[in-house]
Order: sequence, then C-alpha cells, then structure tokens
Amino acid sequence: MISQPFIQELLNRVDIVDVIERNVPLKKAGANYSACCPFHSEKTPSFTVSPTKQFYHCFGCSAHGNAIGFMMEYIGMDFVEAVKDLAGRVGMQVPAQPREPRFGTAESESQPFVAKDNPEGKEFSSRGLLEIMDIAARYYRKQLRNSQSAIDYLKKRGITGKTASHFAIGYAPGGWQNLDAAFSDYVAKARSGLLAEAGLVIESDERCYDRFRDRIMFPILNLKGVIVGFGGRVLEQGEPKYLNSPETPLFQKGRELYNLFAARKAIRTAGRVLVVEGYMDVVALFQYGIEYAVAALGTATTPYHVQKLLRQTDNIVFCFDGDAAGRKAAWRALEASLAQLVDGKNISFLFLPDGEDPDSFVRNSGREAFEELLKEALPLSVFLFRELSARVDLKTSEGCAKLVQDAKPLLAQVAAPGLALMLLKRLAEISGLSQRELEGVLKIKRASAYRPRERVPRPQPASPYRWLMQVLLYDPRYIGKLDRDLLVQNEEYAEEAAALRALVDFIDTHPHVDGNTAIASAITYFYASSHRVLLENAGSKTLAWDSDIDLEAEFTGAMERLRAMKRKQRMAALHSKSLSALTPEEKLELQRMALS
Repeated sequence: MISQPFIQELLNRVDIVDVIERNVPLKKAGANYSACCPFHSEKTPSFTVSPTKQFYHCFGCSAHGNAIGFMMEYIGMDFVEAVKDLAGRVGMQVPAQPREPRFGTAESESQPFVAKDNPEGKEFSSRGLLEIMDIAARYYRKQLRNSQSAIDYLKKRGITGKTASHFAIGYAPGGWQNLDAAFSDYVAKARSGLLAEAGLVIESDERCYDRFRDRIMFPILNLKGVIVGFGGRVLEQGEPKYLNSPETPLFQKGRELYNLFAARKAIRTAGRVLVVEGYMDVVALFQYGIEYAVAALGTATTPYHVQKLLRQTDNIVFCFDGDAAGRKAAWRALEASLAQLVDGKNISFLFLPDGEDPDSFVRNSGREAFEELLKEALPLSVFLFRELSARVDLKTSEGCAKLVQDAKPLLAQVAAPGLALMLLKRLAEISGLSQRELEGVLKIKRASAYRPRERVPRPQPASPYRWLMQVLLYDPRYIGKLDRDLLVQNEEYAEEAAALRALVDFIDTHPHVDGNTAIASAITYFYASSHRVLLENAGSKTLAWDSDIDLEAEFTGAMERLRAMKRKQRMAALHSKSLSALTPEEKLELQRMALS
C-alpha cells in the first residue's frame, strides 16, 4: 500500500488543471475552469475543475474526483498505475512496495525485478524493458520498408502506407537472430535474460533465438501510450496465424486491448466502442473511418477488459463471426460482462454474415453498410436468453426447469439492480413461472427488487453531519473548534455520522492537510472506504461556494443543530424511564432541559 504521506505530497505537487488539460480542453470560468464533460455527452459545459481545491465535478452527471481519480476514470488506470504515472510527471520516486502475488499488479517503471530463469538473480528495471521494446519497434518498422514481400502482403490486404504508419506496423524478417542488427550486444543481453524477459527472444539450453520471425508486427501500447508487447501475423500460411508477446512484467494480455490508447477520443466521440477479434480487423476498420475499434489480444474477453472499456464509454459492441466459434467467444464475453455492468451501461453483440469478418465486410461493403449493420446488434439480455433457450426444449416442463437452473448462476452475477429485475421478468415470461415463483426458486430476496413508491417525499435539508463534512473539507482548521462530544451515534443519520467521525480522524492524523488539498487528499484516502461516496458528494457541494460564504455561520449553525439533536435524544431517553426510576440528578436534568 502506498503511504498516505506520499499521496499527500504527490497531490501537493500535481496540478489537476494540467493533468486534465492534457486530455480535455479547459476554459477559464472565474476562479475555476470548465469544459464539456468527458464522461457523458453534452453541448453546454457543466464540468468544473477547481485549481484551489484540486478537485473536479460535473454538475450534469455528478462525476467527480481528484487528479488520481481522473487518471483512473478517464485514462482507465488502476490506483497504483495512476499514482506512479503522476509521480513520474513531477519527478517523485514511488517508494518500493512489497510485491504481492496478485494478477495485474503494475510494476513501477523504476522498480527492479528479477528475470525468470535467471540463475544469477540479475535485476532489470521496467524502464530498461520499455527502452528495449522501443528499439525493437523501430527496427521492425525499418525492416518493413526494406521487405517487398511484407509490403505486397499489406497492399493485398488493402492497407495503405498512411494506415501502416499510423499503427507503427513493422516486419520481423525470417531467420533466427535478426535482432542482433538492432542490439549490438544481442548475445550478452540474451544471455543475461533481458531480451527474454521482454518477450523478444526465446532461450533454450543450447542457444537463444528471436521469437518473431517472418511476421507483420503490430506494436501493443498500454494506456500510457508506451509499447509493452507485440503481435505478429504470418505473411501467408503458418501456425499460429497470430503470435503475441508472452506474459512479461510489462504485458498481461488479459489486461490490455489493442488500439485502446489511440482510440479513446474516437470512442468518446462515437459514444461506443467496437470490440473485434483481430489486429487486421482494427486496422481495416480504421482505414475506412471507423476509428473506435479495439481488439482482445489472442485471449477471451476478461472482466478487466470490460471494466476498462466501461470507463471509456457507456456502450460496448462485441463483434464476432457468426459461426460456432464466434458464438462461443461471444458467450465468454457475456459471462465476463455480467458482474461489471451497472444500470445505464449497455453491452450488445453483433454477429456478421457467414464467411465475413470485420476486415472483409468493411472492404467489400464500406463504412456506411458496416455501421448500418451495427444497428442489428443484440442487447446482452436478448443474446443471453436466446442462447439459453436454444439449449433446451421449452415445450416441456423439464426444458423450462433446465432453463431456470441454467440462468440462475448468471443472474446471480448481475449487480445492476434495474437490469437484474428486467432479466428476472424476462425469465418469468419465457419459463412460464411467475416472478414471485422465480424469486423463490432462485432464492432472490424481494427486498432487492425495485418497489413502486406511492409518493415522492419532499427533499430534506442536509443533516448537520453532512454540513460539517462540507465545512471541514473546505477548511480543515475548523477541526479545532469542533465539539467532539456531539459526534455521537445517531440512528437517523448513522452513515453520515460515521463518515464525519472518519473524516475527523483523518484530519487529526494528517495535520498538514489544508483547505487546498483536503478534498483531493480525503478522496484518495477513502477511495476503498464505504464513506467515499458521502465524502465525494460533500466535497462537490463546496465547489459552488465562493469567498463571500460565511463559513463561521455555517459551522456554528451545524453545531447548534447537533446540540439540539443530542438534547432531544437525551430527553427521549429520560422520558422512557418511569418517574420513580429517575435519580434526583436525572430529574433535575430533565427539568433544566424542559425550561431551556
């Protein structure tokens, strides 16, 4: 875990305006900056960035956070990746962390690691590996210019030189040790394990040799825009048709998506992302003007892929061949998506005509025809029940029962309450059972479903706990005036009272947090906490405050409400006792409170 003092120092050095402006054009709007929100489509700017609070908030979709949060939500990084990226920008060295055996943990660019099968235990930095990958990419691009057979192959596939340059496509010549032309110390690097650790060389007992030979080379970039791996496609016949870099400290194919870095802007503009199966599909679609396509890297779609894409857009379209293999791949994508979906997000599945793939279809029919075909994509709910129904005989009771049992583990994964309810209703229609009967069979609690409300209660004023959260986030110095005895448990506002106490503890243990960094620091500190949403919302409210706000009056008013609430609770406790059970002190106390 990265220490809180380091996070605090990082947020002090980083300017959120600079971080966001690299990706979103901002305009000065008084003391703040504004833009059209990058997290939802809008024509009127409602996205506000506060340089004094180092915090952003959208008054349209309620997206908000600090610089680290923006890197996570907009760029798609995880927490550690975002911290390390921002630290690198301001010249800070992230302290070495204990290495955890968890899939997908990012390594620091300067964190040393030991190469596999390295008997001498030599350590290499991932920065060194990134340099190796960059040198190899330049070498492959140069070789493409010198290989007529590779150029002819791309021309035959309809790929222009401009498109090949956009994707930095290269060529790995045939032969066993061609990379020695790129690395003067090829043998030494290979023997040390460095080239093997980068996935470029295969080591055997007797010799080492290039992994990629006589293949069109596609560099794979992560969300930082650096090359972390390669995909190689054979020119003619051969197996495997596609060969990817192996798992390395830089590259885990279950986490990366081809072209996602370059396609982010197009994805947001189109309002959707198209997921296809191959590099050439992505390249061909781009050449015909469909720039929002990405591809999985020779592996089934993973939950991490889906999570990463849903950070970029609300709409994912998986595109597969219409054969049995394509439907099998689509089903795996559906299974990976169920737990990641939230209400308001949409996942659909497009199956191409027999004998077609995205590459061939767009070349034969053009962009308009392909995008017209996208309208025929099946929503996840339709594909789910169409596939399940095809596996059983719905004309029999046994078939309907089998359908319900097959659907049970899938519906159990759906966390989105609205979607879960709609899927349950659809299953009831198909199976012939009532919704109540299904809930009993599937052991679904009725409380989890939406209940119609007879009337909408009028909005209630903010509780004094939320009021104080806002004041303390705006100016933590008020912690010195806080009457801690008033921060008691309150059944009516239990969550808000707990969040306020947690915020007070945070400020107590981090005395250097000030008004400029309190919101950004607290949001990071409480990122994995149940208090996160309440504190983020409280921080967002303060962005509308100006310098004329009477903070002292706000604070005093909240404290008076807490005192009144405590007095009311105490009176209720005393009144709950019989008069004979009250002590003389309690009788006197009750009399004083009644007169006050």
